[in-house]
Amino acid sequence: MDHPYVPRDLHLPGYVPVSLSQSAIVGVYALSSLLVVSLIWFLSGRSRNISKLDRLLMCWWAFTGLTHMILEGYFVFSPEFFKDKTGFYLAEVWKEYSKGDSRYAGRDSAIVSVEGITAVLEGPPCLLAVYAIAKGKGYSYTLQFAISLGQLYGTFVYFITAILEGDNFSASPFYYYAYYILANSFWILIPSLIAIRCWKKISLAVQSQNQKKKVR
Repeated sequence: MDHPYVPRDLHLPGYVPVSLSQSAIVGVYALSSLLVVSLIWFLSGRSRNISKLDRLLMCWWAFTGLTHMILEGYFVFSPEFFKDKTGFYLAEVWKEYSKGDSRYAGRDSAIVSVEGITAVLEGPPCLLAVYAIAKGKGYSYTLQFAISLGQLYGTFVYFITAILEGDNFSASPFYYYAYYILANSFWILIPSLIAIRCWKKISLAVQSQNQKKKVR
């Protein structure tokens, strides 16, 4: 069956069109994310020892961790999602998102590799970061810094490989800017800010430790 993706000659045997509307797909994701963020914000507020900034970071790590593990994890381990006839939500998400980047429907090797690493090696540590912040663990900043660098690396690889391959994978300018550019820009902006903050925290801690050694 004919598909809506670019390039038009992309071979997708057995393709089944998206059955859910765009508003339904985006709405479910937005509401689910809001529920997760609200729950973490509420639970973290029960402790007076956690600052508002750390509570926001806990919300981010919970949101991004579950996105990596559930959403991206499904993509990695479901190579024929575009054939789904049941209207399963996660398959619908990737059918819709592929309008912004058809490399997902086409199972581009670079995309599968990046998403696989993200889902398996970054998803669980994100949830560990929530715990680390809540408990004030000493490895919290190092962990957040490492995950942020991983997210930045993956996002840059995602964009750079598209440019090198011609950057012609979106069905229209709307999908290009809404899905490909805007949706992914958060994983450049937020990890960058977190990495800078963690770098400063770690540097200050090391500097303070060195000063203590000199005093002794």
